[in-house]
This record gives sequence, C-alpha cells and structure tokens, in this order.
Amino acid sequence: MLPFRGMPIIAIMLSGHVIGLLKEYMQDLVEQARQEASAQERFGFAATAYRPDHAISDLLALLDDRIESEGMQVGLPEGFLHDMWSLCNDASVSVTDRVYVETNVGTEAGSKARTRELTYRALVAFIEARGRALSQGEA
Repeated sequence: MLPFRGMPIIAIMLSGHVIGLLKEYMQDLVEQARQEASAQERFGFAATAYRPDHAISDLLALLDDRIESEGMQVGLPEGFLHDMWSLCNDASVSVTDRVYVETNVGTEAGSKARTRELTYRALVAFIEARGRALSQGEA
C-alpha cells in the first residue's frame, strides 16, 4: 500500500537527472546545517527547535534560488518549483511521521542537520514511490 493512496496525485515524474540534482541540493543543506551547528557551538549558542516542515521550507527556498540562478542551464523543467511545492505538500504528513519515528527510535540526538537528513530521505522515498506508482499505472 502506498503512503498517498486516496490523495490527489500530482501526475509528474522526475527524471533521474532531476532527482540527482535534488539529492545534491539536499546534501548541501545538510552540510550547511552541520557547519551552522559547529559555529553555534563555538560561540556558545544553543540550538533551536527545528522540524521537518522547516527543512522542507528551506529546500523550497533553495530550489527557488537555484532555479533563478541556474534553472534551465542545469536541466530543471519549467514549473519545477510549483511541482515540488505540490509534492512536498502531499508528502508532508508521511514525511513528518517518518521523521518523528526515526528521531525517537534512533540513538542520535536531534539536530538541524539530522532533521534535514531524515526529512530529505523520507521525501525522496515518497517521490520515488509515487514515480513507481505512476509508471505502473497505480495512481
């Protein structure tokens, strides 16, 4: 059973190239969070609460910036930001639930980097599952 059964389906399939770019951008955001945490620790600042919806918002903001600066040059399709916003909206509950479970089961402390890592992993899994369902006509 798919996590989005019964929900309206955004009928887009992302190419392997686009998913690869997404993963690269996601990794950039995870690394940025690690660097921020290191800088905050050096200056004695406490980490603030960070949730999966923050991670998704940060990803969409980064995509907006990258589309504006690189867009067509890197092969992102027209309407990609809107499609990603819709996909993220559809995936929100599934991603949040998965991150909650993985955060509370794991031994690693919650951090901005960890939340981003888990959120983006869950989002990619959702996108890939939806793509498989669309390619098999299950949607």
